[in-house]
Amino acid sequence: MRPSTLRALTRAAELTRQNRFTEAVLIAEPVILTADHAEGEEIRRWLVDRVTDFANDHPTAASKEAA
Repeated sequence: MRPSTLRALTRAAELTRQNRFTEAVLIAEPVILTADHAEGEEIRRWLVDRVTDFANDHPTAASKEAA
């Protein structure tokens, strides 16, 4: 994976954890769409390996209210 692609995905992940989804998509989408087949597979593996980072890193507002 190109270093610029990894930087974009890492930044998008940071923004996602901050609930800044629109900005995350604006950063990640262009690199995902322009990736060739091999890099696309690397991106897919990177995302799959980190799915719990996005889903479980911080409690949701609803779970905070229930506590």
